[in-house]
Amino acid sequence: MSGFRTEKDSLGSRYIPAEAYYGINTLRGMENFPISGLRAHPKLIDAFLTVKKSAALANKALGLLEKNKAEAIAKACDEIAKGKLRDQFVVDVFQMGAGTALHMNVNEVLANRANEILKGEKGQYSLVHPNDQVNLGQSTNDVFPTAMRIAGRLYLEELYPELEKLFGILFAKGKEFDDVLKSARTHLQDAVPIRLGQEFRAYGHSVKKSLGRLKQAAVELEELGIGGSAAGTGINTHPTFPGKVISIINKETGIQFRPAEDLREAMQSQRAIAEVSGALKNLSLELIRIANDLRLLSSGPTTGLNEILLPAVQAGSSIMPGKVNPSMAEMLNMVCFQVVGCDLAIAMAVQAGQLELNVMMPLMAHNLLFSMEILKNGINVFTEKCVRGISANRRQCQKYAERSVGLATALTPLIGYAKVAEIVKEAVAENKSIIETIKEKRVISADKMKKLLDLKRLTEPGIINKD
Repeated sequence: MSGFRTEKDSLGSRYIPAEAYYGINTLRGMENFPISGLRAHPKLIDAFLTVKKSAALANKALGLLEKNKAEAIAKACDEIAKGKLRDQFVVDVFQMGAGTALHMNVNEVLANRANEILKGEKGQYSLVHPNDQVNLGQSTNDVFPTAMRIAGRLYLEELYPELEKLFGILFAKGKEFDDVLKSARTHLQDAVPIRLGQEFRAYGHSVKKSLGRLKQAAVELEELGIGGSAAGTGINTHPTFPGKVISIINKETGIQFRPAEDLREAMQSQRAIAEVSGALKNLSLELIRIANDLRLLSSGPTTGLNEILLPAVQAGSSIMPGKVNPSMAEMLNMVCFQVVGCDLAIAMAVQAGQLELNVMMPLMAHNLLFSMEILKNGINVFTEKCVRGISANRRQCQKYAERSVGLATALTPLIGYAKVAEIVKEAVAENKSIIETIKEKRVISADKMKKLLDLKRLTEPGIINKD
C-alpha cells in the first residue's frame, strides 16, 4: 500500500503510516484503547525520555550497547525533549495495565528516530530495535514507576513557588490588615473580637504548613526502582546498571534520586504516589476552606458580611447588571474539588497492586500530574487576580466588632458566666449592642468599661482584673 510500511509482531503484520515514528505496538494500542482522547501528560513523556537517555548511556558505559547506537538514542531523546515529534505519543491515558502501550510508544518513536540519525529507515529495526536496544535492561514494570516518580518530583518544583508566593502575600495582607478590628465568628455566629490581619496570617500559616507536608512527601518520590526489570529481581540487567542509570538521571534533572532499598518493594508498592497525592489533597482541603472564607467575608455587598472587597475580574451575571461574583475563589474551589477526586482515584489504584506488580500506574500518573498542573495554574491566578488585590472594608469590620455579642465574654472573669449570659440574652432580645446593655445595667465600673471598649486589647491574651 502506498504511503504505508509493514511491521510485524507476534500477533501478525500491520500497515503503519509511512511517516509515523510509532510502530505496530503503538498502532495496536491506538486501536484497542479509543477511550478518552486524553494523551500522556507532557511531563510524563519528558520523564520517559530522561530514563531512556540515561539507560542508553549507562548501557554504553557498561559495554552492553554500541557507542553509535547509544548516542543516537540519546540524541533522539534530546530532540524530542526540545519539542520534536511530540505528536507521535498517541496512546490513550486509559490503556493496558502497567502502561505497556505507552512505554512501547516511547520505545518505537525513539528507535525510529535513532535509525534515521544512523541513516537507516523507519520501521527497519536492524540498527536500533525498540526492545533490544532502546529497552535494553529494562521493563515496563520498572520504567513506568520510575518515570512516574521523576515526573511528579520535577513538577513539584514548579508548584512550590506558587505556594510560596501565595502564603507570602497572605502574610503581607496580615500585616496590612493588622489594625482592622472585627468580630470573629464560630459556628457562623458572633464571637469575640479579632483582627482581620490575624485571620489572614492564619491563612498564610495554613498554606505554608501544607507546603512543608508536601515537601516531606516528595522525598518518597526520590527513591527509584529502575533496574528491577520484570519482577524486581533484575533479570537481564547488569548488576551495576541501577546505580549508573540513576547517577545519569541525577545529572539530567538536578534532583538527587536514589536507588530503591528493595527493588521488589519499589515495584509492588506505589505508596510514594499515594503520599504525594494525599499531601496535594490535604493542601486542597485547606485552600477550599480559605477560598470559602473569602467568599463569606466578601458576601453582599449590601446583604452579606461585606468585610473585605475582592477584585472584580468579570461580570457575574448574564441577567443581573452590575453583579460581581467571587469568581477566582469559585475557580479555586473547583480545582481543589477535582484534586480531591483525583486523590480518590489514585488511592483506589494504589491499593490495587497484586503480588509483584501494580498495573494501575497509568491512572496514577495521569491523576497525579493533572492535579499538580491545575493546582499550579489555579493557585497562580487566584493569588494574582484575587488575593493580591483584596482590600478591607474597615468601617464595616469596626461596626461588627462593636456590635458582636462576643464582647460580653470579657466580662466573665468579673461577674461570672451565668450573669453574662443574661446580659447577652437581653441585648439580643432588645436589639441593642452589648456595650449599650452593659452601660445601662452598670454591671462594671466606668474604668472597667473603658478597658472593655479597648477592642484591640481583647484580640490578645489577657484578663480584666476583678479589682
